[in-house]
Amino acid sequence: MLVANESSIVERQHSLSRHYAEAPEDAWITDHARALPSKHRDAIHGVVEPANNDGVLQPYGIHRAVGGDHDAPNPGDLLCSALAACLHSTLRMVAERLDIQLIGSEVTVAASVDVRGALMVDMAVPVGFQRMHCDVHLEVPAETDEKTIKTLMVGAEGCCVVFQTLNAGTKVTTDWRIDQVA
Repeated sequence: MLVANESSIVERQHSLSRHYAEAPEDAWITDHARALPSKHRDAIHGVVEPANNDGVLQPYGIHRAVGGDHDAPNPGDLLCSALAACLHSTLRMVAERLDIQLIGSEVTVAASVDVRGALMVDMAVPVGFQRMHCDVHLEVPAETDEKTIKTLMVGAEGCCVVFQTLNAGTKVTTDWRIDQVA
């Protein structure tokens, strides 16, 4: 059985909700990560440094389907990881707010892409994942009613930031800074 922290998510979120209602500008947050070359210094390996991670670097590699070695998590794996982590934590928070006791929980995410677009083999094939699928497995007490479970499912998907970001097709912008070195 999963045990909540001493300070429950309900208490934490209630306090935050009150604060954000009074100061909406404080509700804006920005997450960060940066990618850098790895010790390999080749085009198919690198490291990602997520913010608030005390300098811990997550190695990544490129999928063999586009010429990489696939010897480390690839960017698609990291995208799936972000969605799995966000949906899993969101469903657990929503369950706590609904007073649903979760006996067990697991979220698995799979994403499918036709790499011909990324390799410019067929310009009609879009670049990007064409499908993502979340498989959520929950264990709840037998007396948990269907309406409560449905509320949990809708609430988890509806409040999951990464899930909703991907569904909305959020606009991505890029700033390029080029230094020409002699």
